[in-house]
Amino acid sequence: MNKIVIAVSIIVGLSVVVRAQDAMPPAIYFDSEDIGSDLAASLTQRPNLGIGVISAGEDYNINMIRRNAPAGAIVHPDGTEIHYIVEGAGVLTTGGVAVRPEGGGAATIEGGYSQRVTAGDLILIPRGTPHGYTAVEGVVGYLEIRFRTSEY
Repeated sequence: MNKIVIAVSIIVGLSVVVRAQDAMPPAIYFDSEDIGSDLAASLTQRPNLGIGVISAGEDYNINMIRRNAPAGAIVHPDGTEIHYIVEGAGVLTTGGVAVRPEGGGAATIEGGYSQRVTAGDLILIPRGTPHGYTAVEGVVGYLEIRFRTSEY
């Protein structure tokens, strides 16, 4: 009998907790056709780098990136990035120091670490870390999620 009373008490307690929760809005869904068409439109403007903007929030950006050629080093002082490789392969160089030539042009990375990446790999690039795809094997496509962060 005590077990039944305890079980009923737990169920009643949980139902109160569930009812007390405020209603939340639903998740945000992104259609693959919309993502693909935005990326394709971007590639017509810049054939070596396509950027399909999926969502831009107050503290994050979500993009689908497709690179057909290597690019110079970049640094995001205000954001941590995640790259999830969805197609192709390339070499991603991270860390070290980004150095821009005196006469201008693309920055390079000195003292960084180079890693070949392929579909299925996930890379976390902390805020302020120099990074760049220094080699592309035909194409490298990735989901990029950038979280804007402040200094601690």
